[in-house]
Amino acid sequence: MYRILIIAFLGILTLSCSDNKMEKKGFQVSEITEDENGQKIIGLNIDSLKLETRPNNVLLTSNPEHRLTPIYKVNYDKKKRPFIGSNDYYVNWESDYSDGNNWNNNFMPGFEAVYGYNFVNISHYNNQTKIENKLFDKAVLIKTLYYPAFSKDTLNFEPINRTYYMVSVYDEDSNKDGFINVKDLRRFYHFDIDGLNKKALIPKNYSVMSSEYDSANDFMYIIAKQDKNKNGQMEEFEPTDIFWIDLKNPENTGTQYMSE
Repeated sequence: MYRILIIAFLGILTLSCSDNKMEKKGFQVSEITEDENGQKIIGLNIDSLKLETRPNNVLLTSNPEHRLTPIYKVNYDKKKRPFIGSNDYYVNWESDYSDGNNWNNNFMPGFEAVYGYNFVNISHYNNQTKIENKLFDKAVLIKTLYYPAFSKDTLNFEPINRTYYMVSVYDEDSNKDGFINVKDLRRFYHFDIDGLNKKALIPKNYSVMSSEYDSANDFMYIIAKQDKNKNGQMEEFEPTDIFWIDLKNPENTGTQYMSE
């Protein structure tokens, strides 16, 4: 029996590190000062490449030539001890799928979905060419990385082998408050198997809210809000629209529902 699976791009609501509260997720990208009336002034951009970062581990994709390494921002607790976020995975614990559907607990067949605290870039490495490249030119705030699963997944009796990556990300200080964080617009991008040729899967003036998976068609539906007033942040009163992505061919996209 086919199901519509709801995949929420959920935020990390509470985080703790021993007795210390972790800093707010995100990082500063512009110099912030105040005028004589105490109003904030957003000034010169800070070079985000100067962020202190560390790699976490190596993610195994379905293709042995291609390996990924999540890169995290280095944070400091109140005792000035450094720490970085760790990888967490969105999983699906459904156990009553029909015959011919083995997703190995992945949210969507053929994709693993990883997230983590202050996840700021992704390194791609090709084992044959020995070339390493970053998916993003500068530090961003990654919500979720979807990459080809190492497991042998099937959908409706067919083996599923994805050959691309998708990333849900805050990549711009869209609301101009001097920070890249969850108050900015969240974009959704496609990358080829080499981590190159970035392409937006929804229009730039939208912010991703959540998604759903349609196993009958192997489609992903993206629910997003339009930044109607162009203030660079998602607000409740703004229009909510739905876009679709054909996961068999992510070049094939369209609009499922458009607000009047």
